Amino acid sequence: MKQITEGIYEVGALNPAMRVFDIVMETDYGTSYNSYLVKGREKTALIDVCHRSFFGPYLANIREVCDPKSIDYIVLNHNEPDHTGALAELLPELGEVTIYTSQAGSIYIKAITNRQDLNIHVVKDGETLDLGGKTLRFLSAPFLHWPDSIFTYLPEDKVVFTCDFLGAHYAEPYLFDYNVTYLEKYSKAFRGYYDAIFGPFKKYVRAGLEKLDQLDFDMVLPSHGPVLTTDTLLETAIARYRTWSASVQREKKLVPVFYTSAYGNTKQLAVEVMQGVRSRQDVEVRLCDIIDYPMAEMRALLNECDAFAIGTPTINRDAVPPVWELLAGMDAINSAKRPCVVFGSYGWSGEGCPNVAARLQSLKCSLLEEPLRVTFVPTQEDLEKARALGVRLGEAI
Repeated sequence: MKQITEGIYEVGALNPAMRVFDIVMETDYGTSYNSYLVKGREKTALIDVCHRSFFGPYLANIREVCDPKSIDYIVLNHNEPDHTGALAELLPELGEVTIYTSQAGSIYIKAITNRQDLNIHVVKDGETLDLGGKTLRFLSAPFLHWPDSIFTYLPEDKVVFTCDFLGAHYAEPYLFDYNVTYLEKYSKAFRGYYDAIFGPFKKYVRAGLEKLDQLDFDMVLPSHGPVLTTDTLLETAIARYRTWSASVQREKKLVPVFYTSAYGNTKQLAVEVMQGVRSRQDVEVRLCDIIDYPMAEMRALLNECDAFAIGTPTINRDAVPPVWELLAGMDAINSAKRPCVVFGSYGWSGEGCPNVAARLQSLKCSLLEEPLRVTFVPTQEDLEKARALGVRLGEAI
């Protein structure tokens, strides 16, 4: 337990040993599961909970501040299990509590706790809750980073509880940013967290920053990483979010042609697709052999482009692993309706291209036509078809 200011305490847990979060996100510096107790003159609120693996020390931290049965409200800014997993075990330790969360959150938390009898209050944007000398104001913040997300503002103490927003998977035994020992490592974790969690939601990040612009605060209390304070890291963190989420204006449309090729046959098709797209003068085309570039760079290009092409051979009746690795990082939210085509050479049965096409359709991309499939070495006619496919892709933007 650590006191932040009069009546506000951090009671969460550190997990410095964690190296992978949500299966796919590397966490070289561990993480923290921040949870906050706010004690007013009359009422007490717990803001966000904790990962269920740390329930024991979490409950002990709460007891250092108050009798758990004295907690009146639980505020869930976001209902992902790293913030709510311990709730099912915590509830029997509490008295009669009301859970404050968004409409979407009210649905999620019932499934997370497997309880339909929860006393839930669905908050409206701008609604307030008076604890006695401390007022919680709830601000809708959808897709930061789930549909259920909200911010909680405490004007009397000039603090904002932002859950994942402005957080980082980073664990040091210090609460405040001015005590961070390894600033370079923290900065790396902060950027990696933004890219993985908020990169797909830049429009919503900008809206979230606009909400914060309307508030008078000097501390941000996130649910992962250190508390951010004025004149230390807070201004820098907000400035970085502004830069990273800024709308990019390009002079030309961007169309990458991704491929990988065992014997150069799929590459021949990729070159022709590229040339076809280039027939449109206002388009920048990039030919990318997936295995020649860092995967993070390829995924960023895939998520930022205006249209794209995917070329794959077939091995073991499927597309090759680098292609699937690329598509695993695709932004499913913003890629919907994006024009795309699929092509490739195969030797026996040729399932690679149809499998990729099915995946893109499941992501709601705009697949222009059936994949162009060629057996072994492309003929001149095949190459002409590939170029024509590129022309149609360019025209579809």
